[in-house]
Amino acid sequence: MTTLTHRARRGDPGGGSAKRPDGEEDGAADREPGEEEPDDSKDIRLTLMEEVLLLGLKDKEGYTSFWNDCISSGLRGGILIELALRGRIRLEPLALRRKRLLDRKVLLKSDTPTGDVLLDETLRHIKGSECPETVPTWIELLTGETWNPFKLQFQLRNVRERLAKALVEKGILGTEKQNFLLFDMTTHPLSNGAEKLRLQRRLQESVLERWARDPRRLEPRTLALLVLAHSSDVLEGVFGALADDRYELALARARDLLDLDPELEAAKARGGCEMIWAVLAAFNKG
Repeated sequence: MTTLTHRARRGDPGGGSAKRPDGEEDGAADREPGEEEPDDSKDIRLTLMEEVLLLGLKDKEGYTSFWNDCISSGLRGGILIELALRGRIRLEPLALRRKRLLDRKVLLKSDTPTGDVLLDETLRHIKGSECPETVPTWIELLTGETWNPFKLQFQLRNVRERLAKALVEKGILGTEKQNFLLFDMTTHPLSNGAEKLRLQRRLQESVLERWARDPRRLEPRTLALLVLAHSSDVLEGVFGALADDRYELALARARDLLDLDPELEAAKARGGCEMIWAVLAAFNKG
């Protein structure tokens, strides 16, 4: 499982953090749940999965750390949260005999296509499954980590490459070929750093200038991105360009948020936010 640690020295912890230009204005404030996201980037709308991958890619090299074995499952968790926030899936309601968060099944709420290939492929899997599955089970199935050969059909393949191509089409990444002695690999270095910088600022401000101890005061997509960045082991890179004192404060506050009890927070959450806590609980379990 991923951990948040104190850094021993200044530098890039793995995400290729871009530095904030002098004089650049602060981003928009987090909003109350239910309010629309500001369109400070009208031409570019990213899914949670694209945001996580963008935060995890090394800027110049164009690939994620070879030592990161969490991002694949983190991206699948992002798919479930994205579908929940878009009103396509939900957790089964709490009955009189309360189930643990990790025992509640994922239910189809609407099969209306989203227009995103990965989301719609997952939506078809959930609709076509013979019986409902839990959040941890769906993350395992979508990642392909199952011993049941009859359920390998649910695996989502080439997720990182498909997300990278989507980011290329949106003008954020480029495409190059690199030789690694025995093989060639397609890489996707950063070609437009503005969007990654915006994401980094958004997360930094959520635990610094706009810190709210109550996660319900965080905009749902910001809360989701914090959870997914942590679960995908790319959150430290988000804080990498901060001064030491602000870096330590950001890590401490992020740790406070991520150490909350998902069961209690899900009970207080509304709509798709339940899924955010269920995904966090699934990764904490691992």
